[in-house]
Amino acid sequence: MKEIRNNGATINYRVSGEGAITLVLVHGSFIDQTYWDQQVAFFAPHYKVVTLDLPGHGQSGRDRTDWSIEGYGDDVMAVIRELELKNVILIGHSMGADIILEVAVADPEPVIGFIAVDMFKNAATPLAEEFQSQVEAINENLRTDFPATSEQYARMALLTPQTPEPIASRVAADYRHAYPPMGRPVIAQVFEYWARERDLLPRLPFRFYVINVDFLPINEEPLKQYLTNGYEVYHLPGTCHYPMLENPDRLNQTLAEIIDKISADSQKAPKEAV
Repeated sequence: MKEIRNNGATINYRVSGEGAITLVLVHGSFIDQTYWDQQVAFFAPHYKVVTLDLPGHGQSGRDRTDWSIEGYGDDVMAVIRELELKNVILIGHSMGADIILEVAVADPEPVIGFIAVDMFKNAATPLAEEFQSQVEAINENLRTDFPATSEQYARMALLTPQTPEPIASRVAADYRHAYPPMGRPVIAQVFEYWARERDLLPRLPFRFYVINVDFLPINEEPLKQYLTNGYEVYHLPGTCHYPMLENPDRLNQTLAEIIDKISADSQKAPKEAV
């Protein structure tokens, strides 16, 4: 693995394979790039594949005081610049999908495609009023007992009783052991990020692809309302928020189908028309 420094923190990243198209895979909150290992193994024979640990996660640094999704977008852009990547397809899971939305809007020049994994189930829409007290309780409990609250949040919101135990244990442990000074502000921002999504989604200059795991439904109405370059929803069976662990072969097949579409579309039209 290699690393660069951005805004005070080191970013640990890995480059696998070679190809005219580069897949940049961005993980979600409190996990790390190793969640993508089965995608890297599948795609590296045909593409350049870049993964990274976001600062405060995995092997990356913690030397930062301002933790935000916008800041993580800047981190991903720093890796893209460092490696001088072109023909990039951004693939983001969970919070990583909001991060790649930041990237695609702020720096679309090297990008040819956008794929979200199990995110935007109710995009650009505030939480219902009855859930606000739960959010406030989570944020307060993260301040007083971060490990237990973080694990409980994962088990309640991201996993189900049907999730295979090895996956549930891995995710729960990663949430329990997440870095609290990063975790508290990031989770608080995740709950409020709908407003930022409402601003960014209409400005996304690419077709929007999302792969939804059907343990929770997706509401397509905001996608119809806010996206200006079209969208497609793909559905995967599953019991949790982590298809790369639970259903990697099906996820790989679905990603490959979307990547083929993006590649074909990018060859049809000049970049200026995207």
